[in-house]
Amino acid sequence: MTTPVLSSTFLLTLLLMVGLTFFIRASTKDRTERWQGFAAVSPEAILQQIREHLEHRAYRVVVEEQGQLTFRGFVRPSLFLAIFLSALAAIGALCFALVLATLFPDYKSWFIGLLLLAPAAGRFYWTRAARPEQVTLQIKAADGPEAKSQVTVTAHRDELIALRQAVPMHQWEASEP
Repeated sequence: MTTPVLSSTFLLTLLLMVGLTFFIRASTKDRTERWQGFAAVSPEAILQQIREHLEHRAYRVVVEEQGQLTFRGFVRPSLFLAIFLSALAAIGALCFALVLATLFPDYKSWFIGLLLLAPAAGRFYWTRAARPEQVTLQIKAADGPEAKSQVTVTAHRDELIALRQAVPMHQWEASEP
């Protein structure tokens, strides 16, 4: 191979490794969002539905103030995602090792040692993804003719999606947290 081909392959592989690193870091990023919805039932009825849903998902009420409830629960990491991230890291490390072995053939046996770093990606995800989560719920009477209750929920994006599927609302819309 010619030198320009090797150097460009090395540069592209290095960029892919940087992207993989940021992808692994993003797997543990906090994705808290605020959604607002309107229900055709009374505030007490919708509160009961949401409370049952969250308690079924192992959340417990920690703060109950005037018009606002705060639930807390623990999010377990996904075994599939930990294995998937380790496999991606192994493939990336193998590609990087092959490019380095092509560039520096005298040290090719050392570069295969990069594969030993692959399980660190799964470990990183496993330790950072296991964390307590908080759901803040605010319900008040709505002004509109169709809706009786206005619900504002601040929580992790995945929890909001599950809540949206479990509790019927006229409309859900995202807003700034």
